[in-house]
Amino acid sequence: MSSKLGTDNDSPAVIDAKARAGNDDDQMSRLRLMMAWFGVSSAFFYVYVAASLTEAYGSINTFIGLGLTILAYGAINAVLSPYAINNRTTVAEFSRTTLGTRGSVIAIIVFALIAIYYAVFEGSILAYAMSQEFGLSMPISNLIVVAYTAPLVPGGARHFLDKVNGFLLPIYVLGLIAACVWATIAYGYSGAWVAFSPATSLTLGSGGPGWLAAFSGYMGVWILMMFTMDFAALGRRRDIKFHRHISFGVPFYLLLFGFSGIVGIFLDFNIPNVQASESGIVGGLVSYMGIFAVILVFATQTRINTANYYLGSSNLQAFFKRLNLNLPYWFWVVITAITVYLIMLLPITQYVLTALVWQGVFVTAWVAIALTHALLVKTEGEEHGAIDDKHYRAFNKNGLLAWAVAIVVGLIMLQFGHIDPTLAGIGRTWGPIATAMLASLIYAVMWVVNPADRTALIKSPTRRIDDLNS
Repeated sequence: MSSKLGTDNDSPAVIDAKARAGNDDDQMSRLRLMMAWFGVSSAFFYVYVAASLTEAYGSINTFIGLGLTILAYGAINAVLSPYAINNRTTVAEFSRTTLGTRGSVIAIIVFALIAIYYAVFEGSILAYAMSQEFGLSMPISNLIVVAYTAPLVPGGARHFLDKVNGFLLPIYVLGLIAACVWATIAYGYSGAWVAFSPATSLTLGSGGPGWLAAFSGYMGVWILMMFTMDFAALGRRRDIKFHRHISFGVPFYLLLFGFSGIVGIFLDFNIPNVQASESGIVGGLVSYMGIFAVILVFATQTRINTANYYLGSSNLQAFFKRLNLNLPYWFWVVITAITVYLIMLLPITQYVLTALVWQGVFVTAWVAIALTHALLVKTEGEEHGAIDDKHYRAFNKNGLLAWAVAIVVGLIMLQFGHIDPTLAGIGRTWGPIATAMLASLIYAVMWVVNPADRTALIKSPTRRIDDLNS
């Protein structure tokens, strides 16, 4: 039967339909994608976050905040991951729909920079462990870490790490358990880690209750929702149920936040004179485990940092592609590596954490909009990632308005402490929550009152399709 498409064979509707008609044999298998994603859970960042929140808000409040965080992350990604799998939609491609091709560049560069910052964090952990154990200067340790990590990112090396990640993850889990046992033998057991309470409780007027402040603290790493979309876009449609409930669901966050958090709190309160920071906890491990601590950190941080480099470089490439600068992927890996090394030379805890707090406002608003869109759009209204940029408008008013207003409000609330020190806690706790709620509300309202801009996709005239394959 002949096609009735005329000259519209490259229209969005046809491209979308053809992409969905194909099989998923070129996508990652269920187990391979799950293990690649679970490699993200080996970040020492999450060991230290729980310890810091405990020192600020107390053990019980942190445990409650952890539980709510695990449930919230699982619920949100149960919506975002199927969308990404169904449409092979990464953050860069999804942002075209809600923000437009030009509007999306901010989301893409924010994602790239935060991935790079995480690479700085995790690389610095290994560099610090090497420096403590082998007496190397930090610049030399940093250079060694960057020099061996960057070549692992492109091509076959990264795929090899995906395969061996099944071995690296147990090393991380068993290694941290061994670290807790070793610390108990070396220093004895202290029950303070489950009973610690700060000298003053956090009242509602100062940003409390403590459990809500702890929950809000974990909203600062909603970048993981964006990580989820980029990883889930590699999955197969027939595996959606598995990935929704297992790979990107509660079991993953039990490991990422629950296990890592409990270990971090335990070590923080059981190793003498340990500061609740990544370098502090790792320094404590090296002090009593020696070379075994270095091996543990090397085995686990290698995998997580290849993911950070990959996400940072791929989104740098997408960002500059939006600006009509097309350069090969390896070039952006090199740029990412150079950027990581230069930032590692700075006092990163002082500067990078501040940057992450500010950029967290952008991320929280983006995630709220993405979640709202995925909930509101009907399945037949989803857009496949195979659709080219040329079919999208430069800007989408609905998404940009919701994003901009929420970001402004969030940034203002972060400044409450500068306006009045007594309001700092309120801004820190309620800023991320208000940002997410406002972004979602405005986007949902605009969805109703301005349906023409529910997507930036340029609609083509509807044509009859008799045979997509002719």
